[in-house]
Amino acid sequence: MNIAHLLLGSSQEFCDHVALARGEAPHLGFRELWRKVSVMSTHLRVHFGLQPGDRVAFALSNCVESIEVMYAIWHAGLCAVPMNAKLHAREFAFILANSGARLCFVTPDLATTIAEAAREAPDLKEIVDVSTRPYGFMAVGDPSPMADRESEDAAWLFYTSGTTGRPKGATLTHRNLLVMTLNYYADLDRPVAGGSMVHAAPISHGSGLWNFPMLARGVAQVFPESGKYDVPETVALMNRWPDCSIFLAPTMVKRLVEHPDVGDLRPGALRLVTYGGAPMYVSDLKRALDTLGSVLCQLYGQGESPMTITHLSREMHALRDHPRWEARLASAGIADSCVEVRVVDEQGQRLPAGEVGEIIAKGDTVMSGYWNDPGATARSLRDGWLWTGDVGSLDEDGFLTLKDRSKDMIISGGSNIYPREIEDVLNLHPAVAECSVVGRPHPEWGEEVVAFVVTRPGAVLTSAELDRLCLDNIARFKRPKDYRFIDALPKNNYGKILKTELRALL
Repeated sequence: MNIAHLLLGSSQEFCDHVALARGEAPHLGFRELWRKVSVMSTHLRVHFGLQPGDRVAFALSNCVESIEVMYAIWHAGLCAVPMNAKLHAREFAFILANSGARLCFVTPDLATTIAEAAREAPDLKEIVDVSTRPYGFMAVGDPSPMADRESEDAAWLFYTSGTTGRPKGATLTHRNLLVMTLNYYADLDRPVAGGSMVHAAPISHGSGLWNFPMLARGVAQVFPESGKYDVPETVALMNRWPDCSIFLAPTMVKRLVEHPDVGDLRPGALRLVTYGGAPMYVSDLKRALDTLGSVLCQLYGQGESPMTITHLSREMHALRDHPRWEARLASAGIADSCVEVRVVDEQGQRLPAGEVGEIIAKGDTVMSGYWNDPGATARSLRDGWLWTGDVGSLDEDGFLTLKDRSKDMIISGGSNIYPREIEDVLNLHPAVAECSVVGRPHPEWGEEVVAFVVTRPGAVLTSAELDRLCLDNIARFKRPKDYRFIDALPKNNYGKILKTELRALL
């Protein structure tokens, strides 16, 4: 089944409802969106010469065109490659080259960066700016029939950094995306036609994945005119498009709750706030519940099992009289309906309640593997189980508590930052003998990046030099916020750097 069937169904059942809105203004209805997507798919096949299975990338700040592009890709039988708009040109280049993308859609703010990255992506033939006439011309012509796709065909190629620092493309199939959609209805919510979803978080990640359950139920998808998260703008859009669902990182929830404009939210404006991407402090969560009401729902997932490992429903959030209410608020909830979740030891043996081990998951949302990386696939997928690399424990009631995210991973503002990727860049400097990167608690962002650096004998090195090196090679949000120069890194008897001791120094 082609995931684009969701739009076909909505164009029939909710034909006169608003499908897309730009700010406070309606953009397209479901019937109009279906026709536009069908015509765009004709251009993808005929003008661009793309064949079923070809990859099409997009680097877009949040905009209505992102939904048009995605469904045109699937309608034509192609595979979408979403890219975080905050990445560095070199990171874009790797994804474009590794995926073999033949076409890339961009917003004007990213056109120059993608053009630079394209020089290292030999398969990429064309770049289309969604603000230009060539994109507008893609809506002109005759519609084409939707391509037939098998359930196991690749639909969404999500690049997630690994602990080695090299991004890996988690291959999500049409089945994965469909089951994820149905799981939303089973565990989180069943939105009502005529409601809305405001896309304040990046469309390339969680917010974009929530487009499926919204679109399938006739919910208007609203894109801020600013293309980013701005609390006053978001509140105004919730009031303009009520019964609103929204996906936010914990730091974004905190900013919403602490902003004075949150008091302007009208009754009925907010339906559900799904938060994920990082744990949320219980104190912040309590304040959010007091301010927003029982509208919060937590999810824990990975790019390899999108949005679907565990959840803490809004009903669980609301059980203040439960004797373990605070402990449950600090947890990631219970297993989703579509997956089985275990905590295991290094041999894969299930651990008793309360014991800490690696979290593994199995179900129809788990990826088919990593794109062109059989070695990484074999390490992560064993006997059908996804080994998440995350550490946690299950209590006697089945609630999962995360103890660490991939041991060394840093989560800042809901974005995963892998130390090895930054360390690889810092080691490029000839004056760096050794370095190690860890996370430091931050009251707003959750964590911030700190680099410990050992310089070579006689070398003189400044933080500014290292900062410039990072800005030239990785995304700005990944660079260290502090550089600590030390004489030696703490190590164990086997020469492994003891990051726990470095964190203790902070």
